[in-house]
Amino acid sequence: MVFTGSAEWHTPASEMAVTQFEIVAERLNLDRNVRARLARPDRALVISVPTRLDDGSVHVFTGYRVQHNDVLGPFKGGIRYHPDVDLGEVCALAMWTTWKCSLVGLPFGGAKGGIACDPTRLSRKELQGMTRRYTAEIRNFIGPELDVPAPDMGTNEQVMVWVMDTYSQHKGHAVPGVVTGKPVEMGGTVGRREATGRGVVHLIRETAKHLNLDLSRSTAAVQGFGNVGSVTAAELASLGVKIIAVSDRTGGFYDEKGLPIDRLLRHLADHPDLAGCRFGEPISNAELLELKCDVLVPAALGMQITAENAARLKCRILAEGANGPTSLEADEILGQKGVFVLPDILANAGGVTVSYFEWVQDLQNFFWSEEQVKQQLQQMLTRAFREVLDLSQREKVDMRSAALMIGIDRVGRAMLRRGLYP
Repeated sequence: MVFTGSAEWHTPASEMAVTQFEIVAERLNLDRNVRARLARPDRALVISVPTRLDDGSVHVFTGYRVQHNDVLGPFKGGIRYHPDVDLGEVCALAMWTTWKCSLVGLPFGGAKGGIACDPTRLSRKELQGMTRRYTAEIRNFIGPELDVPAPDMGTNEQVMVWVMDTYSQHKGHAVPGVVTGKPVEMGGTVGRREATGRGVVHLIRETAKHLNLDLSRSTAAVQGFGNVGSVTAAELASLGVKIIAVSDRTGGFYDEKGLPIDRLLRHLADHPDLAGCRFGEPISNAELLELKCDVLVPAALGMQITAENAARLKCRILAEGANGPTSLEADEILGQKGVFVLPDILANAGGVTVSYFEWVQDLQNFFWSEEQVKQQLQQMLTRAFREVLDLSQREKVDMRSAALMIGIDRVGRAMLRRGLYP
């Protein structure tokens, strides 16, 4: 393991991210000095976030912002609110974002942030206070030309507005370009909320063409029914795919004849989760992963597919809507089974791609139509998919290795050209 010191670096996610990098760096014969620099982040902040709760007490949350590498441009990455957020996870997510941006061709480096908390147990007032204090603590490390946060698990448009407003108050004028994922009326872009899910579906469609799979006669299961999973399910259903199972943190539902996705979405519009739905049979998150289906979309937490359950998966396409849902050991098993894996740094790149579009529009004060956003997203993801598939076939490696090879190689070459200062 490259990281030394605090045990908080040493988490399953960080171990996996660094091991993936080391394997690919060896295959690429990456310059050893560049390799040493890329194996750890440029900067890692651990922040105390004191927040006054509704009962008058003050709770000190722990916040993080990790900036992995900015050789290609400003840092870019989401802010995550979840009880399991820790330094190792945030470091892994920041590293994966570096490769993701490089792979798709975005002028960004990778970053990630988060607060270890359960946002569902906080009031709106508490969430706002926590977010504003967190922003105040990192305000010298973010900005349109430095580091541009975005929403992630447990955060949304409203949280991004609080970040933007807090940062703008300190600057003395409105700075909409400091974050992406904002409401359209606050400088956001049309199509941002749906971008990650749409991107997942577009890449599933490209994969189906490659495999000669008729999606209109296919089945799918989606683990995670938040922003990414719900949009993915709806978009797949619009293509005629039968969605046989969905789930969230409360559990899930299964119906071999297909679930009514439109009615599930209406339920979510009035409830915080899927609990209480009356469609299909109850099913656990673990059971959903092992259902027989053509397309499986893990769009929840990381490390869901492991050496313990990988052999029992019965899907043809695994499209990783989540970050890091598949362990290294599981990758090998899935390859032996012939499962076509759309790796996370490609499959869920739609979100950061449209975030880039939003950032560009904010800087120019010129905004695009939704059709333009969708068209540009499709073009960029299609190009990336074809590059990854071509390298995979040419080098006889799996799609994840090919995607990482492209992303890491571009960053490595840029670092060699820029050199080391001083």
